[in-house]
Amino acid sequence: MPENESPTLLRRQLGRFLRERRDETGMTMAVAAEAVQLSSAALQRLETGRPQKLRKQDVRALCELYGVDDEETKAAIGLAEQAASNPEVTSIGGLFSNAFNMYVGMERSARTLTTYQEQVPGLLQTADYARATFSAFPGYDSSDDIERRVDIRLNRQVIVTRRVNPLAIEVLLHESALHRSMGGPRVMATQLKHMADMSTEPNITLRVHPYSAGMTWGFLHGPFVILDFGEGSKEPPVVYVEGRLASDLYTEKQDEVRRYYELSEAIRSTALDETSTRDLLRQVARGFEGER
Repeated sequence: MPENESPTLLRRQLGRFLRERRDETGMTMAVAAEAVQLSSAALQRLETGRPQKLRKQDVRALCELYGVDDEETKAAIGLAEQAASNPEVTSIGGLFSNAFNMYVGMERSARTLTTYQEQVPGLLQTADYARATFSAFPGYDSSDDIERRVDIRLNRQVIVTRRVNPLAIEVLLHESALHRSMGGPRVMATQLKHMADMSTEPNITLRVHPYSAGMTWGFLHGPFVILDFGEGSKEPPVVYVEGRLASDLYTEKQDEVRRYYELSEAIRSTALDETSTRDLLRQVARGFEGER
């Protein structure tokens, strides 16, 4: 495929979103295309992120056809506008609702995930820990809103717990996450034991980056995620850096992704092995149990 024919990250995610919404309705591509007065070839290019003129009215018509709500429709149109005006963009902010999330879409399609984190990653959180995390954020005032977010987070975890083709994840976790109390001693003890148990699964690798490693590149850089879609995939690996106070960042540029793989290896080289990590998790959990 010529370089200028390669789907950009934004177009691919918009295409994935529209394809998933169509699949949910059970419509064939031909039926959907005819309903919005597009050719099947044009809809196929849209769903696969291939270059073509992105028209807001097409995206809006497809969202209406698939019964997409107003919030998701607005986000999809915003994504189409940004993909059309700046296809190489790597900074995404203000477009996505919790239901329409570009990262979650990529996470579902990935074959492997490598991450460095300084708090327990969502894929390994218990319900109580997730609830405490959301409750700590300003703006989440409604208990119903918090419970909805907890449900979304727990539903995401099926990608690592399913029996068929579970996502393979490697979590490099800074030791501070084990001691930073969220929800109180009982919640923390349960969370740490849960991670120790989960780390025995063949598709889950968990290694703690200890305080004794000092000020390493991982600690200085901060959290990141590398998503790999498998050998032979048309999608290149993507690095995701969550925006704490500003926009989320994504990159699929080969030299930048390579540097994150190198950063992962540097963190890995100073992390505890898997057995020592489980021992530490259970030891800290016992300490929290003693505080009850």
